[in-house]
Amino acid sequence: MRLRFVLVMAALGFLALPAGAADDRDIPIGQTLTLHSTALGEERTVFVHTPFSYESGARFPVLYLTDGEAQFLHTVGTVEFLVNAGRISPLIVVGVTNAGGDRTRDLTPTHASLGLGARQDPEPTSGGADRFLQFLEKELIPHIENTYRTLPFRIFAGHSFGGLFALHVLTTRPDLFGGVIAVSPTLSWDHDLPLKKVRELLDKRSELRSTVFVTMGNEGAELDKRLAELKRMLGRGKAKGFSSGVMSFPDEDHGSVVLLSHYHGLQKIYEGWQMPRDPATGFPAGGLDAVKAHYRKLTERFGFTVVPSEAAVNQVGYAELAAKRLDKAIEAFRFNVKVYPESANTYDSLGEALEAKGERQEALDSYRKAVAQARKTSDRALPLLEKRLAAAEERLRPK
Repeated sequence: MRLRFVLVMAALGFLALPAGAADDRDIPIGQTLTLHSTALGEERTVFVHTPFSYESGARFPVLYLTDGEAQFLHTVGTVEFLVNAGRISPLIVVGVTNAGGDRTRDLTPTHASLGLGARQDPEPTSGGADRFLQFLEKELIPHIENTYRTLPFRIFAGHSFGGLFALHVLTTRPDLFGGVIAVSPTLSWDHDLPLKKVRELLDKRSELRSTVFVTMGNEGAELDKRLAELKRMLGRGKAKGFSSGVMSFPDEDHGSVVLLSHYHGLQKIYEGWQMPRDPATGFPAGGLDAVKAHYRKLTERFGFTVVPSEAAVNQVGYAELAAKRLDKAIEAFRFNVKVYPESANTYDSLGEALEAKGERQEALDSYRKAVAQARKTSDRALPLLEKRLAAAEERLRPK
C-alpha cells in the first residue's frame, strides 16, 4: 500500500491522502486556523494536527512550532513515527506561520544584530519577541486549550531565530513549557545574550521542571564554540526536575538539521518513556506490577495521568502465557480489557488465555466480544478475528 501526502494548505487548509489511495478514505493530518491577535495587532495563521487517536476522546500534550509553513509537515511525520514506535506520547502539533515573512520581528528578543563579524548594525525590524510571546501565552495557548482536548504538558520547538526565541521562552517563562527544543539557535545574538540569560536562569532557580535540548549543524567554528559553552552551562544545571541535552550534526547544514533535531529532541524530552525490556525475550521486564509502577512514575514526572500502553500490557500477558503462568496472563489481559474496552484485540487475547486454562465458555464469550467490537469500530482485523472465532467455536464445542 502506497501513501502519498499532498500539501494543499493554502487552498483547503488541510493535508490529505488523494482519493483512491488505501481504502478510498482521506487521512487528514491538519487544519488551518486564523486568529486575530490583539498583542500583535494582526491576523495570524496556525496549522493544527490532532493525533490519529484523537477520536478516542482522550486528551493530549501539545507541541508548538515556529515557522509552521516550513516545519509543520515533517514534524507531524516525526511525531507519528515516534508514537507508533512507542517512544513518545501522542501529541497535538501546532505550527505558527510567519506574518508577511518578517520572522525577524517576532523571534528576536532585542533590537540588535547577529553579533558576528564586523557589522554590528541592528536588524531593522528586530526586537518583537516579547509581543510574540504574549500572543503565544495569552492568546494562542488559551485558544488551543479551549478548542482541543489537551493535557497540561507543553513542548516548544524553534529553528534558527526560532531557536533563539525558544531560549528566550525558556529564560523568560521557564514554567510555560515542560520541554524546549532549540534548533541552531542564534547564540551570538546581541553579544551572546542567550548564553547570559541561560546562565542567569540556572543560577537562580532551585527547581525547574523542564527539559531543554539544543542542536547545531555544521555552521562554523564561532557557533561551535558558543554551543560548547552552552553545553557546559546546561550540564552544570542542578535545579530539581531539570534535564538537558546538546547534539551536533556535522553532516547537516543550518537548514537540514531540523528534522533530526526534532527526532532526537522529542526522544530526549520523553526519555524513559518506554518500558525496560527483558533482553532474553524482548518483552517488558517484571510483569504487570512493573508495568503499573513504570507508568505511575511517568504520571508523576509529566504531571498528567499516563496509562499503561495496550501493547506493553499485551506483551506481558503473552510472556506469562508462554511461561504457563495462566492466572497471571489472565490478570494482565483482563487489565487491558478494563483500560482499553474499545479494542477488539484485548478481548481476543483474553480469550486465548481463558482457553488455555480450560475456561471454555468464558473464552468463547471473549472471542465473540472481540468480533463484536471489531465490527463496531470497523477494525481492519475483523476478517481474521471472525476466522479465529469460527475455529474457536468448532474447537470448544461441547463433546
